[in-house]
Amino acid sequence: MLEILKQCFTKKMLIQFFMGVYSGLPLLLVGSTLQAWMREQGINLKTIGIFALVGMPYTLKFLWSPFIDRFKLPILDRRRGWMAITQIVLAGLLFFMSLLNPSEQTILLATVAFLISFSSATQDIVIDAYRREALTDEELGLGSSLYVNGYRVAIILSGAMALAMAESMPWSRVYQIMALMMGSGVVFTFLASSTEDQAAEHAPKSMKEAVIGPFMEYLKRKDAITMLLFILFYKVGDSMAAHMSMPLYIDLGYSKSEIAKIAKGIGMVATITGGTLGGVMMIRLGVNKALWIFGSLQMVSTAGFSVLASISKSLIGLSTVIGVENLCSGMGTTAFVAFMASITNKKFTATQYALLTSLMGVPRVIASAPTGWMVQNMGYPMFFIFCTLIAVPGLLLLGKFAPFNEKKEQTTLEAKEA
Repeated sequence: MLEILKQCFTKKMLIQFFMGVYSGLPLLLVGSTLQAWMREQGINLKTIGIFALVGMPYTLKFLWSPFIDRFKLPILDRRRGWMAITQIVLAGLLFFMSLLNPSEQTILLATVAFLISFSSATQDIVIDAYRREALTDEELGLGSSLYVNGYRVAIILSGAMALAMAESMPWSRVYQIMALMMGSGVVFTFLASSTEDQAAEHAPKSMKEAVIGPFMEYLKRKDAITMLLFILFYKVGDSMAAHMSMPLYIDLGYSKSEIAKIAKGIGMVATITGGTLGGVMMIRLGVNKALWIFGSLQMVSTAGFSVLASISKSLIGLSTVIGVENLCSGMGTTAFVAFMASITNKKFTATQYALLTSLMGVPRVIASAPTGWMVQNMGYPMFFIFCTLIAVPGLLLLGKFAPFNEKKEQTTLEAKEA
């Protein structure tokens, strides 16, 4: 244990932690935190729902990931150059967003939010590639864990802390502070060690090699299309419910400080606990059974929002529903990420992982877009029941390539053989 703690505080590992922070910081600033700002300004639910489309770059980042692998910017090295540029651009865009009025400049706000998502998705591609090149196989587990923890810290900063700050200062000031935090990422990018030798060694020699190779290798596998459909549907209900959770809290009369303490504070603790518990349980369960069990718990827990929407304001009810849902969602995400890693060929890790994580984000963007319209026509209780039932197809797809009682993890073996 002492040796692990020592490794956590080496320069290389601390860099991974902070890369996680800067990777996660923009997400909620164009997501639920922005929704809270817009709802306070009187923006209707339909518009808030459609704003999910600004996150489209997170679902399409595989389209330009080969370009980033192929070309190097004229500053720093192949990976850190792209990281520095995206961090500077993100800081500038967040500061510009702080100057806008959501109720009067909605279209401009959507444009800036889209550009932030694009820059953030680009940063994610580069950071993922850098992590694989900077760490040895033995260091990758610890480094990835620190990266994920940094990402979760960023969610707290841009979620709970931003909401708490908005109680005592204008939203414009909150976003300016977030812009400064984002800009500080350049310092850690310069402090990070160069991986130029490895990046150059694995860099594709042509755009054809960079684009076609990873996709052709994956599509030749058995049940390749079924697994892609599973990735699309596994968390669709969870994503749709999450997109309307913030408007639900506000419409039920909860204050920003209450949301910050419970929805973001307790919720984040529950998510981290769920992820940790899921990881421990997966040692005995394996990937297949974990996907079935955690996915079922994740689906059922979504129905708790329907109960919350049907009762009067209750901090105990809010804490219980959010705690249980985030716990189960954390467990489901752990199994989901492990599954995606198990079907990734190490030869094409960067582009294939970008493809899989892009598909994972599709429900958050496409399926979430009409959620505001659905709430207005169905009401909150029936909407969250729908979110519960829509998760069923994802679970049923598991029977094709990951049977519950299968003794061997077939998908993992196929990835290794590939």
